[in-house]
Amino acid sequence: MLAATNGPEILDPALLRAGRFDRQVLVDRPDKKDRIAILDVHMKTAVLATDVNPVTIDELTPGFTGADLANLVNEAALLATRRHADSVHLTDFTSAVERIIAGLEKKNRLLIPKECRIVAYHELGHAIGAMALPGQDPVHKISIIPRGIGALGYTIQRPTEDRLLMTKEELENRMSVLLGGRAAEKTFFNHLSTGAAGDLVKATGAARSMVLRYGMDENLGHVAHERERPSVLEPIEPRGYGREFSDETGRLIDHAVRDPVGRALDRAIEILSAHRKVHDKTAQWLVQKETLEEGDIAALRSQITPVQQAAVAAPSAGTLSSVRDG
Repeated sequence: MLAATNGPEILDPALLRAGRFDRQVLVDRPDKKDRIAILDVHMKTAVLATDVNPVTIDELTPGFTGADLANLVNEAALLATRRHADSVHLTDFTSAVERIIAGLEKKNRLLIPKECRIVAYHELGHAIGAMALPGQDPVHKISIIPRGIGALGYTIQRPTEDRLLMTKEELENRMSVLLGGRAAEKTFFNHLSTGAAGDLVKATGAARSMVLRYGMDENLGHVAHERERPSVLEPIEPRGYGREFSDETGRLIDHAVRDPVGRALDRAIEILSAHRKVHDKTAQWLVQKETLEEGDIAALRSQITPVQQAAVAAPSAGTLSSVRDG
């Protein structure tokens, strides 16, 4: 008898005893080699243009599951059919990736001019931060066309390789990129809006993981304050995942989580202030075009001064993205 689950941690331990489901096989996300093999299977069902092959498409899909890849081929074929094409081109796959990552375009959801301008500055805050800080995924596309459920704009960063580890500095830089939208609103409009809600959740989650799971706060020491959930290959202990630290440590954790988030925002504001002219000029261009593609992004990147890692490392004493409506 076979069974499958995406939540092994919630299974009754009795199910995993000897003689029952006593052998577990972990099916993880495919790596580069596996994605190419999966794409090769699914792409045989489509008529492909000469500019399309599994290796090229694999570069668009780090982190995709097998089901995601099958859906990608279907979406690309549908897009080609809608434009009455004889074959599926690379642009169809690129658009399909955007649909899967960011959702469907909502061109009937019109933004008023004031909101349009705020969203443009917000998204460029993410993009400029990603271009300036080391270790961040390259920016692929910036748009202020609403997509999906609640997304008023989006900045797509596409990884170029599969990564399994991140350093403390890279996580801190990632938090600055996430807060780049809020930093832009504060820098250019001197206000706070509901558009950064999702970004704040992700940045706070990253800070909590750094403190509770990875032991990256020097004041708290190299201690994990949050127990790892067991994997599918490990038995489940009846103690659960409750809090295992004192009230005093809890207060230190609160400060240790809040402080790096504040520093990440300050770092983002500093970067955007240093690029104020190019940010302002590009935002006006984005309002007119609504979407910046590869050529526009390359031109923007050439005007961004990269930040050296030593300048953004946290002090020793404790230190895709999209705009969503509230």
